[in-house]
Amino acid sequence: MYMVDVRKEALKMSEQLGGKIEVNAKVSITNMEELSIAYTPGVAAVSSAIAENKADVYKYTTKRNLVAVVTDGSAVLGLGNIGPEAAIPVMEGKAALFKAFADVDAVPISLDTQDVEEIISHVKAIAPSFGGINLEDISAPRCFEIERRLKEELDIPVFHDDQHGTAIVVLAALYNALKVAGKELESAKIVINGGGSAGTAIVKKMLAAGAKNIVVCDIDGAISKDDPSLSEAHKELANLTNPNNIQGTLEEAIKEADVFVGVSAPGVLKKEWIATMNDKPIIFAMANPTPEIMPDEAKEGGAFIAATGRSDFPNQINNVLAFPGIFRGALDAHASDITEEMQLAAARGIASVIPEDELSVENIIPNAFNPEVAKVVADSVRNASK
Repeated sequence: MYMVDVRKEALKMSEQLGGKIEVNAKVSITNMEELSIAYTPGVAAVSSAIAENKADVYKYTTKRNLVAVVTDGSAVLGLGNIGPEAAIPVMEGKAALFKAFADVDAVPISLDTQDVEEIISHVKAIAPSFGGINLEDISAPRCFEIERRLKEELDIPVFHDDQHGTAIVVLAALYNALKVAGKELESAKIVINGGGSAGTAIVKKMLAAGAKNIVVCDIDGAISKDDPSLSEAHKELANLTNPNNIQGTLEEAIKEADVFVGVSAPGVLKKEWIATMNDKPIIFAMANPTPEIMPDEAKEGGAFIAATGRSDFPNQINNVLAFPGIFRGALDAHASDITEEMQLAAARGIASVIPEDELSVENIIPNAFNPEVAKVVADSVRNASK
C-alpha cells in the first residue's frame, strides 16, 4: 500500500503549484533583436512560408509535437460525470505524463458541453494547432461516435485513450500471461466483465489479435444475441462475441474460462468462482481504485496470475505504458491516423520489453518507469505506419 496519504499530498501539491503544467518558451527574448526574430517582423516570414505551403506548419511550429487532451468531464476516472472544471486536474496529469514519458507537449482542453455535435465541432475548430487529439474521460456510447467522426473528418491522429489505451495494455499483458500459463490466445475462453467503452475496445482488440471465444458480461449477466432488450452498442458486442451463446450471470459465464478481464465495479468477482475456471486461471481485475477482486483474494481462490490497475501490486496494467509512445510514434511519422495495425504493434512492443526468460506470474507487464517502453512503442507504431 502507499506509504503517504496520496489524496492529501495531491491537494497540497496542486494548491502550492497551481496545477501540474506550465508553458515555457523555447527561444530567448531578452533584447530587441531577439524580439524581432521571435515575433514581429520576423514571424511574418514564417507565417508567409506556411501560407504558401500548409505542410510547412510541421516544419516551423509546435504542431509537430503538440497534442490536445480533450474531455467533456462526463466519465472522469472513477468519479463519473463531474463536469469540465473538475476534470482539469486529470487532463493536466495526462499532459504531464505525455511530457515525462515521451517528450510530447500536451494541452488540457475541457469543453463545457456534452453534446456530440458540439464536441465534434469544437475539436475540429481547434485541430489546426495540434498534431494529434487524445480524447479522454468521455462517457459511452457518445465516445464511440465522437471518435469515429473525428477520425473520418480530421487529417491528424485521433485516439480515445479510455478505449484503446486500456485495450492495448490489456492485450500486451495477456500475450505474456498466456505464455507463462502455456496457453494460446486463439483457444482461450475469455470473459470480460463490463460492456462500456473500455470493455468494447478490449473485445475488438483481442478479436483483431486472433481471439475466438470471448464472452462479455454486464450488470445483467452474459450479453447474448437472444436478449431482445440489448442496446445498439450491446447488439454489436453480441454479434462479435459469445459463440456458444452462454446465458446467465457472471458466475455462470466464468465457468471453464481461462481469462477474466474486469473493467466494471469493485468486488463483483467472488474468489469461489475462480475455482470453476480452467487450469491456471488468469485474472485481470482493473476497476479503480478498488478492483473486482483484490489480488491476494484472487490468489486464495486459485488464480495463477493476478493483475490490477493499481501501482501497489505486481502486474499493473497502466495506460501510461501505451499512449505516450503511441503518440510519439504517430507524431514522428506524421501519421494521419492511429490504425488498428499500429495499435496491435504497440501491444506487441509493450509485451516484448520483458525478455521471455524473465517472464513470471508476477512479471507479465513492464513497469511504468521502464525507460525502454515509450521508445519501443514509438518505434513499433512508426514502423507499422509505413
